[in-house]
This record gives sequence, C-alpha cells and structure tokens, in this order.
Amino acid sequence: MRNRRYLKQKPDYSLALCVFALVVFGLVMISSASAVLSYQQFGRNDYYLMRQVGAFVVGLLAWLVCQGIDYHFYRKVSHFLLLFTLLLLVLVFVPHIGQSFRGVSRWIGIGGAVFQPSEIAKLTLIIYLAAWFEGKKEEITQFQKGFLPFILLLAIFAFLLMKQPDLGSLVILTGVGFAVAFLAGIPIGHLLVGLVGGFLVLVFLVKYAPYRMARVIAFLHPESDPLGIAYHIRNALIAIGSGGLFGRGFGQSYQKHLFLPEAHTDSIFAIIAEELGFLRVSLLLFAFGLIAYKGYQIALKAPDTFGRLLAGGITTWLVFQAFVNIAGLSGLFPFTGVPLPFISYGGTSLVVSLAAVGILLNISKYGSR
Repeated sequence: MRNRRYLKQKPDYSLALCVFALVVFGLVMISSASAVLSYQQFGRNDYYLMRQVGAFVVGLLAWLVCQGIDYHFYRKVSHFLLLFTLLLLVLVFVPHIGQSFRGVSRWIGIGGAVFQPSEIAKLTLIIYLAAWFEGKKEEITQFQKGFLPFILLLAIFAFLLMKQPDLGSLVILTGVGFAVAFLAGIPIGHLLVGLVGGFLVLVFLVKYAPYRMARVIAFLHPESDPLGIAYHIRNALIAIGSGGLFGRGFGQSYQKHLFLPEAHTDSIFAIIAEELGFLRVSLLLFAFGLIAYKGYQIALKAPDTFGRLLAGGITTWLVFQAFVNIAGLSGLFPFTGVPLPFISYGGTSLVVSLAAVGILLNISKYGSR
C-alpha cells in the first residue's frame, strides 16, 4: 500500500527541465526546417511554427493537469480509456469524420481540430496494460490467462492500425507492449514465441504492400534507384553527412529546400544534423539518454506495480520511438515515418507526449527517496 508521505516529495524537476528544453529546441528547429515549405504553401515562413506553438500551449496544459492528478486514477478508468481509443481508431474510417491524406486514413477532424488517434493509443495502451498486468498477479506466468489475452489485444490494435495503414505506429505499440509485458513478469519463453510470430506477420505485411518492400530495399541498398525508392533515405543521409562536426549553421540547410521530404516532421533529425553538426546533435542524444535514465529511475522507485509498469512503459515508448526515428534516418533501421518525440512537427504527438510526461512526473512524487 502506498504511504501518504510520498505526497510530500517534489516531482523530478531535472526530467521536467530536460523535456521542456527539448520542446523549445524543437520549436526553434521547426521554424528553420519548415520555413521554405511554409512560404511556398501559405506565403509566410511561420505557418507550421505557429501551429506547433499552439499545440505546445495545449500540451503544456495537459502536462500540468496530468502532473496534478494522482496516477492511481488512471487505473480506475483504464477500461474506459481503452474502449474510447478503439472507438477513435474506428472513426478514422467513417466518412465526414475521418480525414485522409495521400491515400492513408489516420486522422479525425472535428470542427477545425484534426488529431491522430494512433498517437493517443500509444499512451492509453500503456495505461491499460499496466492496470491489467497488475490485476493478473500470478496468472501472468500462465500462457492461456496471461500471454494469450495480451497477444489478442495487440492483434486488435494491429488490425486497426494496418487498415489505416500505419506500420510505424504499429512497430512502436508492439515494442512498447512487449516491454511492459516483460516488466510485468511474463515468461521470456512466451515473449519469444510472440516475437517470432510478430516477425513473421511483419514479413507478410512488408511483402503484401509494395511500398513497404521498397523501404526495405532502400534500407538494404540505398544506392539503388536514387531518384525513386531510395530518394528519401539518400537525401536524409546527405543532410546528416554534410553537417559534419559543426554543421552548416542554423537556417542554412540545403535539403529543406524541398529536396528532403517531410523535413519538418518525420525527417527533422536530418535537418538538425545538417545545420548544427554532430557535436550539437550529441547533446540531443544525451537528452534522450537522460530521459531514459530518469524515467527508469522513477519506475524503480514507484511504490506499486501499477506505477512501476506505467512509468516503465512511458519511458520505453518515448525513448524507443526516438531511437526508431533517428536510426531510420541514419540508415541503421528501415525508415518507418514515426515522429521524433518533442521535436517533430505534429500537434497530437506533442500534446500526448507532454501529457505522458505529466503522468511520469506525478509518479515521481510518490517514489521512495
């Protein structure tokens, strides 16, 4: 049982400061990376920047609200959050509600607001799994009562995400789901069975869609078809390589002049490396390393299983997604198109990530000294 003396502790301000610095840095880099595209589309350089600033204000409010709510509250509403998220993932396919762009259906538009349910799913799935695994207790080690329901839940999310389609979010959700299961105590043998099965499904999904196979080929052979399937990754590698140690200078990127696709969203890390260079990029990597250290420290000190799993899941999600984004643009991992947390342009991603940080900071107030 938790002790009320934990309420007297202050949240982890070093984690809060690190995240806040990353968001401000992201706004600065969005102002540079999006300037050319913004002017071409809207006749002004700051269109995307101002939209991200608006998302930051909303996200900051979500951060403060979540930081002030006792994290045990989410255990009580975990079933509602799960059902609500599944409903949102279905609504993206409903005419006049779901919004499509370039042949994919990943957004919901209500009034003038457009948001992406898959980003919300990353947090709500972690909350639900943390509550569910805590309630399972000794049944976690049983294949039928612990592992199979967990796999079934992931399969439901996988089906809805692949209908959009959104393989990048599926990779993040699956990876984080298995991480929470590992922390909860599901036997390693069960997890290995799930990983092998998931890999086979992934191979099928890649072969099923030619554009996914093209990304794999571009990853394995970036020199092939430089103006076709390898165009994105080659331009990302050019941007990263041309930055050198010290970079071209802020605002001096060549690739953002409509050469590198999604320069201010999924590919913003390449623009950062080009303008600021390897030495300054190292500070960005250090910041995510600090988030990992502080987040897992909070998880270890959490006073109960729910807090431990919730903190561990949130930390794994943010750090794993950052790794997938950076590794994909650096040619170390197939490019999946997921945003860089706190940095990439994207209102839903920023708001949900900041809300998750608020929950993490609330858990830190209950941890043992």
